[in-house]
Amino acid sequence: MAGGPGGDAFGDTPFLVDAGLNRDRELIVMAQRGNLHSQPDLACPEIDRISARVVGLRYDDPSARSLMLRAAKECRDRLTADGTDLGAYNTTENAADFADLRTALRIPRWNVYGYSYGTDLALTYLREHPEGIRAVALDSVTPPQTVSLPWTWSSAGEGIDTVLGACAAEPRCGSRYPDVARTLAQQVRRLEEHPLTLDAAPPGGGKPVKVVLDGGALLNLLVANAVPAAEVPAALDELAHGRPERFARARAATARPAVGETAHGLTESVACGEWIRGHAESDVLAAGRRAFPGWPDTVLAQAPQLPFQHEVCRIWNVPDRTASQRVVPVSSVPTLIVSGTYDAKTGASWGARTAKTLSRSTVVRIPGVGHFVVPQSPCAQEVLASFLARPTAPDTTCVAGLKPKPFTIGSK
Repeated sequence: MAGGPGGDAFGDTPFLVDAGLNRDRELIVMAQRGNLHSQPDLACPEIDRISARVVGLRYDDPSARSLMLRAAKECRDRLTADGTDLGAYNTTENAADFADLRTALRIPRWNVYGYSYGTDLALTYLREHPEGIRAVALDSVTPPQTVSLPWTWSSAGEGIDTVLGACAAEPRCGSRYPDVARTLAQQVRRLEEHPLTLDAAPPGGGKPVKVVLDGGALLNLLVANAVPAAEVPAALDELAHGRPERFARARAATARPAVGETAHGLTESVACGEWIRGHAESDVLAAGRRAFPGWPDTVLAQAPQLPFQHEVCRIWNVPDRTASQRVVPVSSVPTLIVSGTYDAKTGASWGARTAKTLSRSTVVRIPGVGHFVVPQSPCAQEVLASFLARPTAPDTTCVAGLKPKPFTIGSK
């Protein structure tokens, strides 16, 4: 079960194969309803095409807001004009599709693996259709009873604090970059007051594009792991000394998305129907202040990775599904929960919290790894293979000896 919501499941297949998920068993990958290759496809090229313009604006610029809202309206109008019922694209219906697939394929029992939003989906599936599920593996867990816009701030704070704390604890990094957390806070405030505008070449090549680095952009690049965690202290030090190139290139990378690959229509239908209700915009700001005390409100007012979401959802206008979706999954089906300690999208602490109502669960934290753990960690792959072979007694011994990758130490 792929992430997003709206991610291309088939595009993940090489990662899953490289991680060995089909080494000893068949691997079944299904495009979720509305995703690329499904009919209808809820892609929003209107949203993709504004990316190059948005990176050249402040993260919360009124012009960026206008572009996003206009693109969302154009996409919604086009999809609904074709007769698409956007309210039918939700996690409950999504889970029912997987239950139907098992029946259609005449498989008595199968294992379920999901990452990111796919864990929200997998837990909903486990709650609503437990029959036929042998075991469930959750990678970078997004608990359906908890996920909301304010929740994104708790994960952002946990993941970023863990990276900075690991630098402080590593003698070489802590000595070269003393008080890196203070450096980050200073740079967020400085850039929010005086944004940088420069041309930067995307990492994949091509002509340089205009990018603006402000406090909101810097924060969101860290949440997205756009600069690898091992390079973050060095990149922050460079930024503080007038060399913003690493962050500028990372910002430029989002200027040229694959148009039509992400099903933004599914993203918005799930976010607007299940994640946004019950929390005001002031709740998002309050959660941001708890995660990063003293940071500018202009940075903290927008949920990480989901800017202008309340306004987008007023346009998207799908039914409220929180009463049926925000229900705690309770199960005795063997469950593996794998988290990366550097994950700033789905904080690692949510693994243990989610496990409290899953009586036969195993929780594993992989040090020094961010979001979507299994493809990045040979140890996580070993644990998953062991779990699928023996769901009630997986071998987790490899975790004890793991250490994060050493931090990059730049020249002075």
